[in-house]
Amino acid sequence: AIDFPVAAAMTPAMDSDELTVCAVDLDAEVKISLREPMVLDKTNHWSNYVRGVIRILQEEKGLVIKGGKLAIGGNVPRGGGLSSSAALEVAVGTILNHANSLGLEPRELALIGQSAEHWVGVKCGIMDQFISALGTEGAALLIDCRDLSTKTVQVPAHAAVVIINSNVKHQLAGLDSEYNSRRSQCEEAAKHFGVVALRDITAQQLQTRGDELSPLTLRRARHVVTENERTIEALSALEKGDLKAMAKLMAASHVSMRDDFEISVPEIDALVEIVDSVLLGEGGVRMTGAGFGGSVVCLCPRDRVEEVRAKVAAEYPERANGVLASFFVCLPSAGARILPLK
Repeated sequence: AIDFPVAAAMTPAMDSDELTVCAVDLDAEVKISLREPMVLDKTNHWSNYVRGVIRILQEEKGLVIKGGKLAIGGNVPRGGGLSSSAALEVAVGTILNHANSLGLEPRELALIGQSAEHWVGVKCGIMDQFISALGTEGAALLIDCRDLSTKTVQVPAHAAVVIINSNVKHQLAGLDSEYNSRRSQCEEAAKHFGVVALRDITAQQLQTRGDELSPLTLRRARHVVTENERTIEALSALEKGDLKAMAKLMAASHVSMRDDFEISVPEIDALVEIVDSVLLGEGGVRMTGAGFGGSVVCLCPRDRVEEVRAKVAAEYPERANGVLASFFVCLPSAGARILPLK
């Protein structure tokens, strides 16, 4: 997790069947009935992530939620590829769990957030919700998406995590989204190989039998298979504090997302090239998030951060039709937790 939070505060009302939800940053408010079947709100799209969490808790888990007032706010850039929806889902789940004494563990809250996102319309994996719920200060998190086991690995102390938002927005919700189509293409490839998921085949197997797939499906599958291998290699690189190895892995990852998964855009590619021209293999940079805009993430030596910032400020607008990038230096931080009111 990064130290850009979504915060939620709640005042329960024991005798109320309605939850009033205020999105402080949007200056918006909705009232959600807790005793009627949950439906999507076509006007206040942001509230559907809240509705989705409530729906899973009540209609699928059989839990009872008290009414009251819920305020949410934060500084995770929306549409920047930084999992703002997952942060919102986990924050809402955490406060509802606490206020209603539901006794749910962080892992369960992450899965509830994922189910809520599916209900909204994006068939996401579990990564974003897991890191929001289970993140550890100073560390990255390796997630096995099959058995849901995790392993923490320290981020090198001499490295900064830099997020650069291209300020090219993306909108994923909707069953016909590009994300969902790629997921379907990968499921098609896995079915062809007779496996549950593409993690069950190797890059060598895919290369040997790749001509059995359509060129498009092959590219999608190749990205997933090679990205899984890079992820395991990244764990080893981080354990050794080897930023040069991470740089190579992140570069290969971005090329794969750009060419095989085809989820990058020119502005993101420009940011990667600009940052790379400063780091020259001493740190890594790649697109982050679901793609089609959003941000890049950079694992950068701390003493090079300001040089990267200056280079991006000078060169990115010329390659992005005058758009300015937003620059964030982050700390690996803990996931969702209850904080006492001061």
